[in-house]
Amino acid sequence: MMRRLNRKNLVQELDAFPKVPESYVETTASGGTVSLIAFTTMAVLAILEFFVYQHTWMKYEYEVDKDFSSKLRLNIDVTVAMRCQYIGADVLDLAETMVAASDGLTYEPVHFDLSPLQRIWQRTLLHIQSRLQEEHSLQDVLFKSVFKGAPTSLPPREDNPSQPPSACRIHGHLYVNKVAGNFHITVGKAIPHPRGHAHLAALISHDTYNFSHRVDHLSFGEEIPGIINPLDGTEKISVEHNHMFQYFITIVPTKLKTHKISADTHQFSVTEQERVINHATGSHGVSGIFMKYDISSLMVTVTEQHMPFWQFLVRLCGIIGGIFSTTGMVHGLVGFLVDIVCCRFKLGTYKPKDVSLLDGHVNNHTPLITENNKH
Repeated sequence: MMRRLNRKNLVQELDAFPKVPESYVETTASGGTVSLIAFTTMAVLAILEFFVYQHTWMKYEYEVDKDFSSKLRLNIDVTVAMRCQYIGADVLDLAETMVAASDGLTYEPVHFDLSPLQRIWQRTLLHIQSRLQEEHSLQDVLFKSVFKGAPTSLPPREDNPSQPPSACRIHGHLYVNKVAGNFHITVGKAIPHPRGHAHLAALISHDTYNFSHRVDHLSFGEEIPGIINPLDGTEKISVEHNHMFQYFITIVPTKLKTHKISADTHQFSVTEQERVINHATGSHGVSGIFMKYDISSLMVTVTEQHMPFWQFLVRLCGIIGGIFSTTGMVHGLVGFLVDIVCCRFKLGTYKPKDVSLLDGHVNNHTPLITENNKH
């Protein structure tokens, strides 16, 4: 029994939170006001901290891409203002490997002019493109919002034009080597050649040349819906029959890991150049659309991260404890300053009290403090 009492007394002595009897606790209006402000502040900050806990951010990591043996998927959807029998598309890389369009591309006769609904879609896409160039952080929002499914593409026409189609939509995908290459669309169908390749363009009149085009989609790697690529929605109008459009593309392999999707894709940057082909003025070349791409040796891993639950608890405890301590110190400091001011200028409880004497006179001096007054 004595041992239990000794242990109990020892535990009580180790109590770091001693309890004060309620009879010794004095409540004041100022203390209640400060407590109300403190509890309100804690509630607001706790709610805001919960929103921060639900928020995620993207972490970027860089490393050398060691995979050069696999194939690179090229996804293309381009509409050219020429008939399908007049143009051809293929890929030629630095290894002199030719990938014909028949391996995965489809030629579809369409109308080049967009319908009202399609034009609204294109304008919206171009507006998003301009915002992405100004606010690079919006790309993180797109990464978080991706989901598996069909890629975002031009909506179908809601009208039925009476005139026959005069343009050609080239869409599909090709698998190319992971080396620099050139995807191009020019006059005539491509044929293999011992020294490269050639296009049968001799029988096509120059008056039919019109390389006005619209890039509805261009991406590399796995198609991910919700990702807007730099050339999506781009439209170029040719003012001359012999016109060359060039796109210089730098591809960066990217691994995307979010809570919704995990995919191997590729980001890319692009610069554009166009000129009229006129041999008389020294502007030589071949009319057509040329997309020259090169692959970076660096790979980017984009991972969506979330605040751990234990860190959320630590931050929440810091908010509650910090507000309690801060408001207590501020309340004590303000009370101390108020007491100094009141004592200096004889205000409040420090104001002299009028004491009536036995002979009817009034003594306005502060009475002496005696032992009886203390009690």
